[in-house]
Amino acid sequence: MFGLGKKRTKLGKWLDRRGITQSWLAKKSGVNRNTINALAADKDRAPNSRTMAKILKALREVDPGVKSDDFWSM
Repeated sequence: MFGLGKKRTKLGKWLDRRGITQSWLAKKSGVNRNTINALAADKDRAPNSRTMAKILKALREVDPGVKSDDFWSM
């Protein structure tokens, strides 16, 4: 099971609910795995606009309706 006992952000919880790995997201988005890990675990971490766009493009392959407000308040 994904996410057991880990601190998770909205992004991390979204990935866990859908069974999507951080490695998959890193590969699909072209964003470094360490960055994905930080964004999925650290509530104080927010991506820059370029990173956010890459992540959202990859996530929209799973859910076309996903938007940045689902994960980050900007």
